[in-house]
Amino acid sequence: MPDSHKTLQTPTVPEQFSSAAKLLRNGGVVAFPTETVYGLGADAENDEAVRRIFSIKGRPADHPLIVHLADAGRIGQWAREIPDDAFRLAECFWPGPLTIVLRRSSLVSDLVTGGLDTVGIRVPAHPVAQTMLREFGRGVAAPSANRFGRISPTCANHVRDELGSAPDLILEGGDCKVGLESTIISLVDDRPTLLRPGGISLSELCENLGREVSLPGQPDPALRAPGCHASHYAPLTPACVITVENIAVEVSRSVDTGRTVAVLCHTKTVTDLYPATRCLLLPNDPIGYGQALYASLRRLDADGYGSILIEAVPETEPWRAVRDRLCRAVCS
Repeated sequence: MPDSHKTLQTPTVPEQFSSAAKLLRNGGVVAFPTETVYGLGADAENDEAVRRIFSIKGRPADHPLIVHLADAGRIGQWAREIPDDAFRLAECFWPGPLTIVLRRSSLVSDLVTGGLDTVGIRVPAHPVAQTMLREFGRGVAAPSANRFGRISPTCANHVRDELGSAPDLILEGGDCKVGLESTIISLVDDRPTLLRPGGISLSELCENLGREVSLPGQPDPALRAPGCHASHYAPLTPACVITVENIAVEVSRSVDTGRTVAVLCHTKTVTDLYPATRCLLLPNDPIGYGQALYASLRRLDADGYGSILIEAVPETEPWRAVRDRLCRAVCS
């Protein structure tokens, strides 16, 4: 497994871990960092606590949550009929940004799975998440710590800005190193299926399994997964993805009509042509871009522009996860 998946921040104040574990045992909701985004967690075996997650987020009840575990040795408590492929992936990519969907055990409630017979399981690599999970000693059900459908948080301040005092505790963990939600792969059927691209690429999955991993075709209700609504990860400001060749044209049109516009790009800026236009230049590589994307969208969203123009990213495999998030962010 590449070392980049496991290079993470140092832990938060040690005393907070016992507080987090106590809150979780008592039905509390704790926001915590992972290497991907910040999660909003509750005891996965406590239905009332899980209901609080849905209430805080405004999340549809049929949208499944991911169960976070401290290590792969606990997977058998949460899943049944576990194929060898699951252990192979776990050995290579856990702890890390990979969620594996399996047939659920009797321990998992309908609230966690959205009524499905499957459950998504992940072992996060962030040391804060790891310490919290080990201190708690059980599974933590958690989606991202934001309002449903909005931009995922990649630092603790994002959680505070969006959820205020709704979580009982927010654990500090610095900026998330991956910045995009975990890859989700389903191992329920004979052929593995990529449900959501993320920090573990399709090619890495295929190489590890030694066979093809399918992409989902038409929406399948039996393969619902977190973060896979058509509109998701979205700013409140209207946004569109546009080719670099057309950015200057659209900026000029906005200026001529008196509308304010901001630009998110990765190859070049337009500030030389339109100095008054706000332009954020992100890294021109998929890993760096993914790390910076959500924080940049939040910054522009908060500044009150009339619209956000996002330069289209390459149509290549390394950019698959970024393209997925941008597509959902601009879909209304």
